[in-house]
Amino acid sequence: MLFAPDTEEALHFVVDLANTTPSASRSGEDELTTPAELDVLLVGYSGRKDRDQAELDAVRETRDLLREVWTLDRDDAVEAVNRMLREAHAVPYLTRHDGSDWHIHATGSDAPLAERIRVEAAMALIDVIRMDETGRLRVCAADDCDGLFVDLSRNGSKRFCSVRCGNRVNMTAFRARRKP
Repeated sequence: MLFAPDTEEALHFVVDLANTTPSASRSGEDELTTPAELDVLLVGYSGRKDRDQAELDAVRETRDLLREVWTLDRDDAVEAVNRMLREAHAVPYLTRHDGSDWHIHATGSDAPLAERIRVEAAMALIDVIRMDETGRLRVCAADDCDGLFVDLSRNGSKRFCSVRCGNRVNMTAFRARRKP
């Protein structure tokens, strides 16, 4: 395991959230347009959920911010992460809930959902930055996909967000080689 389990879990959540945009989703549509779609994404997410349009709008803004931070170089990512934590007045503390062992939170469970998402993502990104592994935060190499992913492979050579994208690119290259 490259990162701590809670860091990997938070990074996977960021990927799931970020990949609801039309350029990254499997459907080619925005997959985060209703509070009900947000609810599906948040299965297992604890704390306050307002389930209204204002919360959805704030989470969509957070989605765009996290997509941007994902692609920053290490030093710029530090600046962005520090800003997210500062704006949320984040104060890390240990907690246990819902059957989970001790883990870190940095906002109260009553904080707005988008703020909690930003802070949890920032906390995970701190580990990535400290380990000098920002290069493992990637955008899919397929020309027609902007999907994000975390490369957790041993040698750090993953290029595509999914097998589907990898197969599509490989098939296109195969067909191009076979043309007369």
